[in-house]
Amino acid sequence: MDFDMRAFAADCCRFASTAGEEAAVAEFVERELDALGFETYTWDADPDLLADHSSFPDDLDEAALAGRRSVAGVLTLGGDGDAGGADGDGPTGDDASDDVPTIVLNGHIDVVPAEPAEWSSDPFEPAWGTDEDGRETLTARGAADMKSGVAACVGAAVDLRESVAAGDLDLPSAGLRVVVEAVAGEEDGGYGAATAALANPYPFERDAVVVAEPTELRPVVACEGSLMARLELTGRSAHAATRWRGEDVLPRFEAIREAFADLETERGETVDHSLFGEFPVPWPVVCGRVEAGSWASTVPSTLSAEFRIGVAPGETVSEVEATFRERLREVADDDPWLREHPPTFERFSVQFEPAEIAVDEPIVEAARAGLTAVGLPDPEPTGATYGADSRHYVAAGIPTVLLGPGTITEAHYPDETIVWEEVERGREALAATVGAFATDHSGVDAK
Repeated sequence: MDFDMRAFAADCCRFASTAGEEAAVAEFVERELDALGFETYTWDADPDLLADHSSFPDDLDEAALAGRRSVAGVLTLGGDGDAGGADGDGPTGDDASDDVPTIVLNGHIDVVPAEPAEWSSDPFEPAWGTDEDGRETLTARGAADMKSGVAACVGAAVDLRESVAAGDLDLPSAGLRVVVEAVAGEEDGGYGAATAALANPYPFERDAVVVAEPTELRPVVACEGSLMARLELTGRSAHAATRWRGEDVLPRFEAIREAFADLETERGETVDHSLFGEFPVPWPVVCGRVEAGSWASTVPSTLSAEFRIGVAPGETVSEVEATFRERLREVADDDPWLREHPPTFERFSVQFEPAEIAVDEPIVEAARAGLTAVGLPDPEPTGATYGADSRHYVAAGIPTVLLGPGTITEAHYPDETIVWEEVERGREALAATVGAFATDHSGVDAK
């Protein structure tokens, strides 16, 4: 069966697979992979497993994770062609004991919500068009982030199978295993990837992962983490006509926000990382949500504000949290009211630990070799100020690099668009990356 990457990507984008709504697109991907001859595996986010994970809230339950299904397809090339039991049967985890080098091509199938009023067309009805340079484009929620990347992963695996059948790719004597993984819940913490990393859903081990996030086909080896924390202030209400009788929380909030902004600047100057020098703000601090007061004619006495605070590779979320808590304490100590009514600053939602691998890891060298093999530039590996599912695999001891088509500037945007030529080049680059990885394991030169 031929693989129509255009149709696959467009069909994936028709699913409004926001948080908790991934099951339908996972079923679609599973059917497509099965029809293409992949051996398929599925798994659901495990609340018991994730409740003990430092990134996730402690109160996860099955209802909250319903519908968060992930799917993978496996091709075993060369060797004896045995990929293990279908649909996850057979030995797993520590019971797996084969010598087939295994590389995972990973992408996520969940998307962030779209506001139709901000779009020029239905965000879940894929629209083909052209850009100002006459290049074909695909516009839809998830087109760049990252259903086209998933399509490129599938296409790369199919192309590798054809290359092996034609004798155009030298493989290790044991063969090569390629896994295409389409996971749920990346946008809100990585439920599918974390489950896969912690409780291996396959009857074999994994040697490396490529996450096809939109990196403009530049290898990303370091991802920033983030602390999500909620600030709460308590003042004293009073009639607006006698506001001096109240204790207004807003000036106190502004003082805290200014102190956090100063700390952002300080950290940008003192927390150094060689891969993040190109960013004007390497460790961003953003207050994305604020609620205060109860009535226009009443001095606001309550405030809740939610912060996203960048965490550099080499730091931990806890270390950065302690730094910001100390700065908050300093502000409170300078205010008599806050000394008596101290602010609270507590984690909420999901925490992202940073992740990093060495630039000379074999999977990074394979990515660079693959880019060169298909005539693309070989840029130096870089870092990213966002978090990704790579951190879960790195934490599990699996070297992981980000490499995919499209640009992160389109992610979460209205009229999210990807240039289709970039997806096609991404497919080639991913296949060449796996080919270079296989060659490295075979001990022979690539054909």
